[in-house]
Amino acid sequence: MLSLDQQNELRQQYRQRRPGWRPATEQYADLVRRQLAGWEAPRLLDLGCGRGGLVEQLGLPLTQVVGVDPDMASLQEHRLALPRAAGFSDALPFVADSFDLLFSSWLLEHLARPSRTLAEIHRVLRPGGKFVFITPNGRHPLALLNRGLGRFARLQGRMVARFYGRAADDAFPTHYQANTAADLQRLCTQTGLHLTTLLTIPDPTYLAFTPALFRLSCALEEWLPDGRHVHLAGVIQKEAS
Repeated sequence: MLSLDQQNELRQQYRQRRPGWRPATEQYADLVRRQLAGWEAPRLLDLGCGRGGLVEQLGLPLTQVVGVDPDMASLQEHRLALPRAAGFSDALPFVADSFDLLFSSWLLEHLARPSRTLAEIHRVLRPGGKFVFITPNGRHPLALLNRGLGRFARLQGRMVARFYGRAADDAFPTHYQANTAADLQRLCTQTGLHLTTLLTIPDPTYLAFTPALFRLSCALEEWLPDGRHVHLAGVIQKEAS
């Protein structure tokens, strides 16, 4: 497996190969920051906060941000002293109209019943509030492969531990029920939300375990049509009253 420095070097190579390209995580962070523009003291919810992540980069007062996650160990090991609560995305432990902005990283692919989560997002967002997300594209070949591997949880856990240096216990089941433009549009219609932005972003470093795999991934991403690149990032809005 390549080190992080080596992977970043490959990302720089890809930037040179495709001028203007930026990783999905950078574009996701920009989407969140854009939604914050103009707010004096917005209330934010980090949905599936884990041990940290984007919230560490925003530089907001921690009193404005709440984290929620079903995993108690992650909540206890969170790197920031922000308010946080245990809970699932389909039964959020907050009253209606609590937040101006929700954001989530790598959550949607794990939802077996995403309509319940979208309904909860609608409930806890204030009118005009927004939900920003990053997730794998369900139309990418890797997602199709992972659907098959997901039937063999032990094998998937070992692969995650081997390739990403994560504990097998951190490899949650994937369902890909909210991971295409069509799925997201349908779910938003069902729950009274509006999909206002959807980016489809290539990233050959997703499989940059060796230089050969990096070259193969570059060829794959350049061959795929725009709607099938590996990552999705987007904005969903609750209608203003």
